[in-house]
Amino acid sequence: MELQDRETRVRNRHVDFLVNNRAADVLRLRAQIIQYLRQYLLRSNYVEVQTPILAEGAGGAVARPFRTAATEFSDRVISLRIAPELWLKRMVIGGFDRVFEIGPSFRNEGLDLIHNPEFTTCEFYRTYFGLEDLIGMTEDMFAGLADHVKLLVARSFPSLKPASTTIEAPFKRIDFISGLETAIDQQLPNLLLPDANVRVAKILRDRSIAMPSAPTLPKMLDRLSATYLEPQCQTPTFIMHHPECLSPLAKSFLHPDNSQRIAARAELFVNSQELANMYEEENSPFEQRRKFLDQNSHRTGESSSIMDESYLEALEWGLPPTGGFGCGIDRLCMLMSGAQRIGDVLSFGSLRNVVSLRRAVATR
Repeated sequence: MELQDRETRVRNRHVDFLVNNRAADVLRLRAQIIQYLRQYLLRSNYVEVQTPILAEGAGGAVARPFRTAATEFSDRVISLRIAPELWLKRMVIGGFDRVFEIGPSFRNEGLDLIHNPEFTTCEFYRTYFGLEDLIGMTEDMFAGLADHVKLLVARSFPSLKPASTTIEAPFKRIDFISGLETAIDQQLPNLLLPDANVRVAKILRDRSIAMPSAPTLPKMLDRLSATYLEPQCQTPTFIMHHPECLSPLAKSFLHPDNSQRIAARAELFVNSQELANMYEEENSPFEQRRKFLDQNSHRTGESSSIMDESYLEALEWGLPPTGGFGCGIDRLCMLMSGAQRIGDVLSFGSLRNVVSLRRAVATR
């Protein structure tokens, strides 16, 4: 017996677990995936930590945070974290040379098949670990996880269909700027010049690509990537060396082929969806301040404050050369379980499902 009506399943998730093996098996597999990642890192001598979820500011990414108030600090606005990154790098500054956290973050933004305002990430940081090290570790970890999941599904979760995508190292690589220039058959302007915004906007208009709601240079470059590069990433693929303006927390350097200023960064995509992000961390407080100021110039008023003076002060104590990695657990579980909606890999569905529960009871 199976419960088919989706609305009934969402309102009665406990019943859904009882009568639909697949619904329960997806969550059991999720627990196994998290356990695999945790054990992989612990075996490599990483220390697991928990960092603050509530703070006066939300940093580590550009996103709109949830804001609330605390009884003890009625005169201050408290934010839920949008990423644990800056906290974890403070741990590295404090002498934890291999550190990781698996936990929730919150972004007060859209909700669709692959996005939920409350989500789980795995982030790790390791000193003296470069971009190639990060890529190699990612390939090894995800290929091993894929093999582990296949065994689990065959042995314990027959209701699930293993990921059809082959996850084997080495993964394909696409250079961000060279890949875009090949796709549009045109050279990109120097992205550091004052008129770069205008010239990139013309590239979008000439190709009838819809403008982002706030057409800043980072958002337009991201739109070009989503149009031309991400569709090439059906099998596991790293999009690498993003323009500096897209990666304000990463080390940057001049591209050897086109002299654009780019980041020592890679994003992993599978089935055209971002799965992980990694880069060499900017550890100069002076360069980090410059990059924060540059990012401030692109703000639209929707994102969180990105000039974190306390983090800049922490950098003055000395952050060793460090590589950082972040992965969305929910999307990883979707890939490995074959789930089509992010709500399917969450215990009680997406925020829309959770909010609707009380309303459904109130209208009976």
